[in-house]
Amino acid sequence: MQGGCLLWGERVVVPLCLREKVLTLLHEGHLGIVRMKGLARSYVWWPNIDADITEWVGRCQPCQESRPDPPTAPVREWERPKGPWSRIHIDFAGPFHGQTFMVVVDAFSKWMESKLMKATTTDAVIRELRQLFTTHGLPDILVSDNGPQFTATQFEGYLVELGVRHILSAPFHPASNRQAERFVRTAKEALSRLGPGDWQERIDQFLTAQHSTPCTATGRSPAELLIGRKLRGVLDRLNPNYSPEVFKGGERKLREFTIGTPVHTRNYGKGPLWEAGTITEITGPKSYRVDNGRVWRRHVDQLRR
Repeated sequence: MQGGCLLWGERVVVPLCLREKVLTLLHEGHLGIVRMKGLARSYVWWPNIDADITEWVGRCQPCQESRPDPPTAPVREWERPKGPWSRIHIDFAGPFHGQTFMVVVDAFSKWMESKLMKATTTDAVIRELRQLFTTHGLPDILVSDNGPQFTATQFEGYLVELGVRHILSAPFHPASNRQAERFVRTAKEALSRLGPGDWQERIDQFLTAQHSTPCTATGRSPAELLIGRKLRGVLDRLNPNYSPEVFKGGERKLREFTIGTPVHTRNYGKGPLWEAGTITEITGPKSYRVDNGRVWRRHVDQLRR
């Protein structure tokens, strides 16, 4: 027992009355049975949880309507990159419900970025990539199909200037860029399951789940492999050991005053710069109320003994 919660290892044992709520949280983003189980193993447990997850997804109509087709014949895989953000794959998804998305995936960590595109020109692609490179740095290799945006002289020149090697997949053979193709399909399936609303909000909701969910190929979440830590989410609040970091000041001892202490108070109005008064109330760890004929509220830095 910890803080009134029953733990099984590091996982919270969820009582029967709360399991439906937790299943709803686990199912955000409609990630499917396997990934939903992987996410659950990081946070919660109860008897027959795997069977409950399978049944929950089986009763989800959007999940059943958008289940992928059976897998095609295997193709030769790319070799695994040596580190995160070393090789990225890029492609477009759409038009989808009137919207077009640019999908970028890191081959090492499986971290996905999905950008809502108002235009699919070379300038628009470069603008979005520039923002990604500002956040994650430059990749060594960028893999794309033979779309006109990616074969344009302007795009090639942009990558050459950055020292990024550009690899084009074989024409009319999408499987050559299988990494991006698979994630384009995943993104389209997930977005199709989300309800109506703001598209950017829906993308953010999907990406939050994707970045936090352990990948079946690596056993770790994309965030752990790319940025070296788990992303903090709502499910973290279930654990009684969770506590937000509290900022601690320097080693210097904080000056303190008690009620009735005579002090000089910084004056920001007319009159002398410092006026004598008396502490009448402690309003916070570093703030006080002072009576000097008028009542002032001052920070400890604005008081002298």
